[in-house]
Amino acid sequence: MFSKRFVCECKEYSTYLAPVAAPIFRKSFTLKNNPVNAEITICGLGFYELFVNGEKITKGLLAPYISNPDHYTYFDRYDLAPYLKKGANAIGVMLGDGHNNGKTCIWDFKDNIFNSSPKLALSLEIEDGEEKLLCEADSFLCKKGPILFNDLRSGVFYDARLYEKSWCLPECDESGWHTPMKADPPRGKAKFCEAEPIKIYRTIAPISIKMGEMEPYRVSGQAKNCYEYFHAFEKGAPVSGGYIYDFGENNAGIYRLKIKGTRGQTVSIQCAEQLENGKVSANNINYYPDGFSQRDIYTLSGEGEEIFEPPFTYHGYRYLYVTGITEEQATPDLLTYLVAASALPKRGDFTCSDEVANKIYDMAKRSDISNFFYFPTDCPHREKNGWTGDASVSAEHMIMTIGAENSWKEWLFNIRAAQLECGMLPGIVPTDKWGYQWGNGPAWDSVIFNLPYFAYKYRGCTDIIIDNAEAMIRYLEYISRKRDQNGLVAIGLGDWVPVGRNADDYDSPLAFTDSVMVYDMCRKASEMFEAAGLSVQKVFAEKLGEEMLGAIRKAFVNSKTGEIIPPAEYKTPHVDLCQTSQSMAIFYGIVTDEEKERALDVLVKVIARDGGNINCGFLGLRTMFHVLSENGYADLAYEMITKESYPSYGHWAAMGETTLLEHFLPYQDYYRASKNHHFLGDVINWFMRAAGGIHVQSANSVQIAPKFIKKLDFCEAYHELPSGRISVRWDRKDDGIFLKIKSEGDIKYSVCFDENENVTLL
Repeated sequence: MFSKRFVCECKEYSTYLAPVAAPIFRKSFTLKNNPVNAEITICGLGFYELFVNGEKITKGLLAPYISNPDHYTYFDRYDLAPYLKKGANAIGVMLGDGHNNGKTCIWDFKDNIFNSSPKLALSLEIEDGEEKLLCEADSFLCKKGPILFNDLRSGVFYDARLYEKSWCLPECDESGWHTPMKADPPRGKAKFCEAEPIKIYRTIAPISIKMGEMEPYRVSGQAKNCYEYFHAFEKGAPVSGGYIYDFGENNAGIYRLKIKGTRGQTVSIQCAEQLENGKVSANNINYYPDGFSQRDIYTLSGEGEEIFEPPFTYHGYRYLYVTGITEEQATPDLLTYLVAASALPKRGDFTCSDEVANKIYDMAKRSDISNFFYFPTDCPHREKNGWTGDASVSAEHMIMTIGAENSWKEWLFNIRAAQLECGMLPGIVPTDKWGYQWGNGPAWDSVIFNLPYFAYKYRGCTDIIIDNAEAMIRYLEYISRKRDQNGLVAIGLGDWVPVGRNADDYDSPLAFTDSVMVYDMCRKASEMFEAAGLSVQKVFAEKLGEEMLGAIRKAFVNSKTGEIIPPAEYKTPHVDLCQTSQSMAIFYGIVTDEEKERALDVLVKVIARDGGNINCGFLGLRTMFHVLSENGYADLAYEMITKESYPSYGHWAAMGETTLLEHFLPYQDYYRASKNHHFLGDVINWFMRAAGGIHVQSANSVQIAPKFIKKLDFCEAYHELPSGRISVRWDRKDDGIFLKIKSEGDIKYSVCFDENENVTLL
């Protein structure tokens, strides 16, 4: 089924210092009849494009998957019968570097042990009723193609003068082609990709075109040591004489260039999220050498109208800065945004009477979708990495509105493969060796629990529990050995990106947030193990959870006052009382029911002390608004989310952002933040649960418990469960609330709201 015969066009592979053109492969053959059966199983490392008789039939962008090939090597299978015919036929394959050849020094990708030139393996089987054709990649011919350089993160340099129109047609002149070389096979286990493919699902025309400039590129401090004396083969993008195409929204995908010009004309296309001082700026995605940060270069053949859609890469952008074109060429039809993401089904939505709230919800949804390319990524422009903490904290809000569970299952194969024998997990997946010594810790490692848990809770998936049970128990054994003398855990990263400060400059002590996350993992593991009939594992998780809870309470909880106060050895340089500690203690059940009201009072006072503003990191943001709304302070939560002054989500909307930023930073630091992250997007969950009232209890059970926000005149939301759809709408009329619930399918639901509200249930 899976061919082990990998071949390559050459052994040399691209770096920023020296490019190597991407290879193309072809095979021609003759059929006596139309095919009865025809199937190809193919793996291209890192990416491939598949053509049959000149027609591209690849399942989507970036096929087959993004993985560490030493862990898993992905194949796809195609039925070729609809594309073949009696007589002469040809199959063509173009390969790209993908994750098989990382070039950046960041995350040590340039030193990945598996880096190599692109490789191809395939099995082709065709029956035409008389004969049977069986062959593999070593029977193809190959040569270098028109892609001079390609990189998943940097971009594509393409010379159309080198393109041969007949390269994947039967009538191609094969005199310049040669047999491929034998390549070392990857060490990973072969499997079919079962994650949803990446598709172009929307096109956007530019909303404005104007002449402009680009801010000079500044390599980040993290990358400066790598690139300070770096002399890449390509110079930086021109900073003047270009055209700024504004598409009105920050998204992810590629673009379509449609142009007529002269042979040898070279067009540079720089992708960017932002304008800085009125100029296009890529200085918040500056991990790469100058000229290689989301930049494509296209050289024209001069043969009529040319269309270019960059393969083997994707970009996160709102603006395109285009140089090398004439004023006559700078038309709206020159460039079209091809918005792409994994083809996940839509499972929920929300709207209300407040356009600010709707904008915030749309920003968060756009961030979720533009950061889902096979798995959740941290950003679609600078990193494109599968950060485990980002995915973990976003798991619930994602699955409320998109069908993520199938792609989660695929990514979890890779997460388990990256887990060390001792139980440790890296902070990014896929990776080679980076992310084990920095970038992980319980808040990040919880991905191995949260993805299975929310797939189980929302979709009823128990197979995902069985698949990950061993990894979960191995992690719990590992983390139990990381406790200090007080029984607490303090390793890795904590309440990341606190408002207005460096990303790791926390208010809440790491020993508190880490230990609470371990306790939460134990609780979820216990529930999952029970559902899967794993009684021994359940007992272990429960016992460790009890020990963690006791240690947390002893060290941090003042039972009389409800305060979460760090002892001297765990104090941070800032305040003792903070939003994150108070809200996490309530949300995760660290305080008892008796202590809860006092802890809530402290939280509200802390928020007042902070000027009624958000003042926490991403762990606090995941919990605080839910704690407020579920305990009588829904309007306060709404105000904190939607107010237009800094720091708030409403402030981002007022600034004209269309996706969620990475960090709440003051204006002077505004331009260094990523403009498209999803991990602060739990406001989706809050809008759906608190304002919309949809509280999913299980895969076929929902509690309807809306909070009737005073600033809203109406609110509606829906969610698709496996057993059907539940829809909720409420309207404020005169002094009353009219609540309408619609259930389609076999859904069990109950209704709960404040008895003091004048509610009419329709």
